Amino acid sequence: MASVKVYNLEKQPVGEVDLPDSVFAAKVRQHLVHQVIVAQLAGRRSGTHKVKTKAEVRGGGKKPFKQKGTGNARQGSTRSPLHVGGGVPHGPRPRDYWKAVPKKIAQGALCSALSDRMAAKRLLVVEDFNLKSPKTKAMSELLVKKFGIDRALLIDGENKSLELATRNLAKHKY
Repeated sequence: MASVKVYNLEKQPVGEVDLPDSVFAAKVRQHLVHQVIVAQLAGRRSGTHKVKTKAEVRGGGKKPFKQKGTGNARQGSTRSPLHVGGGVPHGPRPRDYWKAVPKKIAQGALCSALSDRMAAKRLLVVEDFNLKSPKTKAMSELLVKKFGIDRALLIDGENKSLELATRNLAKHKY
């Protein structure tokens, strides 16, 4: 069993907790983590890009010049992709970029990420995260000044004041 120190809000060690090896000492499989991250980033894409085809561009109903006798190639519309102001052939269309992630892959990626954090000694357990008031400023100062955390943070637990204090922090996820 892997063990990690438990701290209080003043960052003083108050004990240790044993963590299961199946989650916190598993083999780190970066390809699973990569697959989940790619799927999350793809899901954020809006996919609302679109250009008009020659059927959607306004105008172009009249033949630009007569069929024969001009020496030019025959033309049926000024909204052809060959003309300025014409439609775009094979341009982007609205679509969904969502990718499916099987449950086992998501679980394996989470175990790999937690195992990696455990191996790098970047896993921090706080005993009782009760704040006096749910203020974002107080939470930010506590994380940066006491614990030295200014980057990503994952907070787990059922605590309404903690949720209110961290939900407006940009790099922290409750």
